[in-house]
Amino acid sequence: MAFLPYKFDGSNRPQSIEYLPGSAFTPKVGMALKYTSGKLALCSGTTKPEYISLVEKSGNLTAGDLIPVLRIHPDMVFTVPAQADASAVNDGQKVTIHSDGLQVTATTTSGVAEIVGRDGTGAAGDTLYVRFA
Repeated sequence: MAFLPYKFDGSNRPQSIEYLPGSAFTPKVGMALKYTSGKLALCSGTTKPEYISLVEKSGNLTAGDLIPVLRIHPDMVFTVPAQADASAVNDGQKVTIHSDGLQVTATTTSGVAEIVGRDGTGAAGDTLYVRFA
């Protein structure tokens, strides 16, 4: 249940792990994050993520703790579960990020995650393939 790298479309960009300071949140592997005010923060709704967390903690970070993250590039495709029934959403449409930063919704208004494929019909819990271009 997270944004996990699936493939890189023809990229020759080197992918490396960055260590950036976090704000006070509980990171999970695959969580969508945004760098704001000098710290990483949970990304949700219509905010386009810039990073994906590579660490899981059982409790909140202390603001400023460094965590490993992967920078999102436009040629990356991620697998992610649908939090709600997205069977009526077409491939090519953009959906929003769920409030947990680990799933996508079926809301297309001001969406940021473009659906490029799916396993199954797109029902709640099905895997969707998305990119942030």
